[in-house]
Amino acid sequence: MDFRNKKILITGGCSGIGKIMARKSLERGVEKLVIWDINEEALVKTKQEFSGIGGEIFTYKVDVFNLNEIKINAQKVRTEVGKIDVLINNAGIVVGKYFHEHTHEQIEKSMNINSNAFMHIGLEFLPGMMADNSGAICNIASSAGLISNPKMSVYAASKWAVVGWSDSVRLEMEQLGKNISFTTIMPFYINTGMFDGVKSKLLPILEPEPTAEKIIKAIENKTKMLAMPLPYWFIQLSQGILPLPIFDWVMKNVFGVYDTMKDFRGRK
Repeated sequence: MDFRNKKILITGGCSGIGKIMARKSLERGVEKLVIWDINEEALVKTKQEFSGIGGEIFTYKVDVFNLNEIKINAQKVRTEVGKIDVLINNAGIVVGKYFHEHTHEQIEKSMNINSNAFMHIGLEFLPGMMADNSGAICNIASSAGLISNPKMSVYAASKWAVVGWSDSVRLEMEQLGKNISFTTIMPFYINTGMFDGVKSKLLPILEPEPTAEKIIKAIENKTKMLAMPLPYWFIQLSQGILPLPIFDWVMKNVFGVYDTMKDFRGRK
């Protein structure tokens, strides 16, 4: 997938790796960059900051929790921008607490934003790609979509849903003979503020700039799945070979994964 002269849409594109991927897309020569974000002030600032890098920038204030907003703004994009060539589903939230401490509203919000919205937004733009037999969809999941973890049960559930949906539609496109790539990204914690307070015993906290670059390259190379820093095949192989008590012991005592959220604060 060559980004030059393409139209790309990024959700949650005004902060974290979403904003970095937006800049990198412009630097790669996209014709039109569409940013969806819930923060109207950040949309204005991001557009001003990126103007002059290259390509035309379109910003839309969208709360992806709201299905009507997704449908209305998707139609606006099709009318004002045209067919989207590359979609990056990136917007997400995390509630770092034990499951029994969640409210019903927090569960609903996490699942809607982190997984349902990915599917609804994909449903809005995939048919246009299929009609042209060209396009790419990248879904930012998480290593929590592969490994269970205390104090992020609902977040993990939402990301497991993304991994299953994203890779299933990839197979559907292959089965239908469509030239549309699906890339599922499963990173460890990224140092963007979203996971402030997490501590990792062995695995490094990922830095935003190189992580965003790896994701963009994965889209360009039509990579099917990308987990960082541990490759997804290693995790899945370990889960398949090791008895669960031993796998749990390794994750807790060797990699320290099960204790990473103990001091979680998150973005204020």
